[in-house]
Order: sequence, then structure tokens, then C-alpha cells
Amino acid sequence: MRGSDFLIFNFEKASQPTLYFIGVTTGKSSIMKVFPKWADALELKDVAIKGIDLVRPSSAPQYRKVVEFIKNDPLSLGALVTTHKIDLYNACKDLFDYIDPYAMMLSEVSCLSKRDGKFCAHAKDPISSGLSIEAFMPKDFWKNHGGEAILIGAGGSSLAMILYFAQERHKDNIPKKVVLCNRSESRLISAKEHLESIENRFPIEYKLTPMSDGAKAIDKLIANAPPYSLIVNATGLGKDAPGSPTSDAVVYPMNSLVWEINYRGDLIFMYQAQAQEKERNLHIEDGWIYFIHGWTQVISEVFNIKIEGELLDKLSDIAQNT
Repeated sequence: MRGSDFLIFNFEKASQPTLYFIGVTTGKSSIMKVFPKWADALELKDVAIKGIDLVRPSSAPQYRKVVEFIKNDPLSLGALVTTHKIDLYNACKDLFDYIDPYAMMLSEVSCLSKRDGKFCAHAKDPISSGLSIEAFMPKDFWKNHGGEAILIGAGGSSLAMILYFAQERHKDNIPKKVVLCNRSESRLISAKEHLESIENRFPIEYKLTPMSDGAKAIDKLIANAPPYSLIVNATGLGKDAPGSPTSDAVVYPMNSLVWEINYRGDLIFMYQAQAQEKERNLHIEDGWIYFIHGWTQVISEVFNIKIEGELLDKLSDIAQNT
């Protein structure tokens, strides 16, 4: 284990009901300003939010120290986990009394909560990513056009999207193929192990795109995709680290959807797509709606409240105007 510079948190017991945000640069997130206003709208009394910043990757003892603190502190009610979802799960899975089916299948955790005396781990991304995609993807998009999905980054967000695509309720409205690319071979191997059970729904290609190749390999995958494809930046580049997984020379397939799942940072990936938005007839989305659904799913779980319909719209409006 490396030194205390790996962790920015003082481990003081909570003096009021507290939701934690486990990430890398949590202080820069809009949620720090939005949550108090959401808490008022939801009539949550005397609640707080605190960030816990961990360098990625952190050591297993660091993850366990954080999770054990939340588990054992009475007023620490739960947490949203970003960036560290897979590593934290692998380091701490024995600490949970309940693990939901998505978390077990993906070996990741995005939400910690306490219910009926149990300390619970949830993977909310298959739900929040699906709701986000449904907000911008035209109805029967895959069925009508036969495009592919190219997911850049083999972390929890990409795996969650693939699980969403594979849901039986979509019937034949599924991508012709999913291409999952990552710069780490070990992450691709792990992803394949987790997704083997759904490969009968559509082919999944696992592409190694090492850092030594720069953006060339990813640019080529995007250029070779058919029209009406979905291309997603599911890496930390643009938010947790500067840069983009693509180069300025990338050429997008016509009539495609481009999704930058980050909503803050330099967002170079999104700007590169915007440079050819009109020429290639692209629909481009940032990560704002994902931010809304990701947080409201966790708040619903931690505080045991239902957030949907007009209440969800109200919270979205509050966030937009904060």
C-alpha cells in the first residue's frame, strides 16, 4: 500500500445523515451544489453529502478502509461510487450482507446502502444508462437501421450498457454487433468473462487498443463502423484525466449517435465529434442526463424514496438551474 496521499478523507464519524461520493475529483462535481437543493425538494431533513477522493487505481486496503468506515458508522447511510466501481467491489465484496444480481454479474458496485440492518451493494448503471439511452435514442433505432455499438473503455459503464442492450424486452431491437475496446488486455478478459452469458443476443468483439497505438486503433474502429451506429466514450479521458480516446482525424459513420458520458471536464471527445456534426449528420449527447439518472437512482436506494415522473423532472430542472 502506498502512502496517505492515495486518500483524501479524514474518517470522522458523521454528525448527521450523510451520503458519500467515492470518486477521483468529487469536489468538481455539480452534485456538491445540487444535492442540498435536491434534499430540500425531497424533504430530506438535516442530510449532508461528502466526497471521498481516491487515486485510481488505489490499493485494496484503501478501498476496504473506506467501505468499512461507511458500514460501521451509524449516520453514514451509503454512497455513490464512480471510477472505482470494479476495483472497490473486488476488494470489498466480503463486507456486504447483500449484493444485487447486477452487481454480482458485473463484479462492480455503484451504490452502497443500508436496509433492514443489512449493508448492501448495488450496480445501478444498467438501469441509469438504459434510461439515459432511451432519452436520446430514436425508437426502434437498431431494428430500423442495423447499426453497431462501439464502446470505448471496458469498465463498468460499458458492461452495464451491454447488459441493457441484451434485455429480452428489446426483442429484435438490438445492435447488429457490439465492439468493446480497451487499452488494458486484462480488463477485456474480465469483461468477456462477465458477458459470456449474453453473447447469444448479439456478437461482441473485444478489441485491444493499447496506449502505444495512441488514438489510431480507435479512430479506425469508428471509421469502419456502419451508418447509424452508437459510439460512446466510456473512459475517464475528458473528466478524470485530460485528453480524448480519439484524435482530431477521426471520421464518424453517417447518421450516428455519439455519446460522451462525462458531463464535465475538457470533453475533447465531444468537441471532436461536434466538428463534423453537420457534415456526418450526427446526434451528439453529453453526460448530463446520465448524471441525473445515476444520482437519482442512488438517492432513491439510499433514502428509500421513489423518484420518477414529475418529481424526476423537478429534480432535473433544479440541477439545470443550479
